[in-house]
Amino acid sequence: MPSATYRTLLRTPGAASFFLSATIGRLGIAMTGLGIIWLVHDRTGSYAGAGLVTGGFAVAEALAGPQLARLIDRFGQTRVLPPALLAHTTAVVLLLLLVDHGSPPWLTTAAGALAGATIPQLGALSSAHWSALLRGERATGLSTAFALESLGNGLCYLAGPALVTAVGVSSAGPAPGTLLAASLVVGGGLALAAQRRTAPATAGPTERKRAGHSLLRPGFPAQAGINLTLGLFFDAMQVSVTAFAVVQGAPEQAAPLYAVSNCAGLLAGWLYGLRQWPGTPRVQLSLATVWLALSCLPLLAAASMPAMALALAATGLAIPPTLVLSSLLTTASVHRAPLTQAFTWLNSASAAGSAGSAALSGRAVDAHGAHGGFAIAAAASCLMAVLTAAHALAARAGRYRLDRGANP
Repeated sequence: MPSATYRTLLRTPGAASFFLSATIGRLGIAMTGLGIIWLVHDRTGSYAGAGLVTGGFAVAEALAGPQLARLIDRFGQTRVLPPALLAHTTAVVLLLLLVDHGSPPWLTTAAGALAGATIPQLGALSSAHWSALLRGERATGLSTAFALESLGNGLCYLAGPALVTAVGVSSAGPAPGTLLAASLVVGGGLALAAQRRTAPATAGPTERKRAGHSLLRPGFPAQAGINLTLGLFFDAMQVSVTAFAVVQGAPEQAAPLYAVSNCAGLLAGWLYGLRQWPGTPRVQLSLATVWLALSCLPLLAAASMPAMALALAATGLAIPPTLVLSSLLTTASVHRAPLTQAFTWLNSASAAGSAGSAALSGRAVDAHGAHGGFAIAAAASCLMAVLTAAHALAARAGRYRLDRGANP
């Protein structure tokens, strides 16, 4: 598949089925966090209480996700997903009942954490399907496959919050939105579990023991560090863009500014997946992160809405290639046996970066205005570029090698 396109990839036997299944589930995942905020605030009138429950959900998702992925790598998606999804459904129903009955905040937060701990990272599972499907002669199609994953993820996180908000502000109330999100997660997850033909094969005990060490070699921690700084960048941008719109006297323009960045990212991801680009993935990743760092500089001086929109569009162009290339390098540096864990750890690293950035960027905005928050985003992008360059130089110097069981 030397000239893989989105169409040829989706025509690969079984590919369209697992990709569509995972995308449906990811739409539900994109709706869940905001749905919980709508639900708790509607019943309690407190954004602090809603944030506490959502925070419990997010922390539990980041911590428990890799452990659930480890079980999936060991026993297979078909065996692990159904009980995990049953537990998630039970947790969501429990949360709805507790909120409806006005239960104490600690109890609803515990239910939110349980819902987060049992939600599978369907994007990571879909990426593992692609890595298993596109081996050998088809491996050149992986960059296009991960670009397709990036497009699906971006569309879900554009449509999901809008959909759950529309349901939340309707006369039916926010509970149907939370139930709809859970239904999509469960429906998509069960459909993905049924894709036995393309599911990654499980490894034996001896291979698992040897393969687990590949997560500790320098190649993978480097990608985790890059995703950590990417999380720092994302959260700082969210806080700063909102603050900028408020300072400009047009808080309602924050959403269009986000949309500009997201649409630029979708365009970049689509274009990146259309062809094989020159240079190794490490070199391409270095160029993408350097572009992101340079494109953050205009954010520090933007003083009008049009200037900010242009600057945000420039930063958005770098995000999808960065995510695609990080996934490619993870596939190449990690043994295929713990690959689902590896992809999930990348998500958790990004979530940890976002959590750490929330307080840091908030303080910067309070002290120095929106441009103080953009300075945090710029610093995160510079750190990402340094990590990427160091990773590329170390690999070129032969300080570490690819795992023999990794995909090419």
